[in-house]
Amino acid sequence: MKFEWDEEAQTIWADTLSTEYYDPEHSANEDRFIRIGHSSASNLLLVVFCEKENETSIRIISARKATSKERIDYEKGIRPEEA
Repeated sequence: MKFEWDEEAQTIWADTLSTEYYDPEHSANEDRFIRIGHSSASNLLLVVFCEKENETSIRIISARKATSKERIDYEKGIRPEEA
């Protein structure tokens, strides 16, 4: 998979415990997804992205450290729409 943009953010795809879900609220023009997981630098990151070119490339739209609430939900296995 080819990535565009943030190098640390792309490392969460190596986290086998990362969680990914569809973001219907922000998918009017393109299908957007949210993934939360640990980076190679051990930061818990929330990454917003879309897939491009027949799912062979990922465009990272934004990446940031997870909030305290997102961290708790992640550790409990709660998806944001369930919280």
